[in-house]
Amino acid sequence: MLSILQILLLVLNVAQFIIIIHIILSWLINFNVLSLRSPMVASIWDGMNRLVEPVYRRIRQFLPDLGGIDLAPLVALLAIYALQIVITNNAAIFL
Repeated sequence: MLSILQILLLVLNVAQFIIIIHIILSWLINFNVLSLRSPMVASIWDGMNRLVEPVYRRIRQFLPDLGGIDLAPLVALLAIYALQIVITNNAAIFL
């Protein structure tokens, strides 16, 4: 059972890493450090969007419209942190 918990924590860490990379990449694109005209940047951006948009879309359904501010990545990261805390604090129950 411990292995399953460790795998679940690993998946949450990977999801956290992907969201942080997506946030940084969006900043770099918005501040014109990276250009979507580059095929490599465009393909990476498209792949990242395909990974995170289903999660963000569900979160955005519950968030109020704040204009140009998107809080979905922040809520997703907070949810991942909360799940990690719950799993680590309750790991003894499953052992």
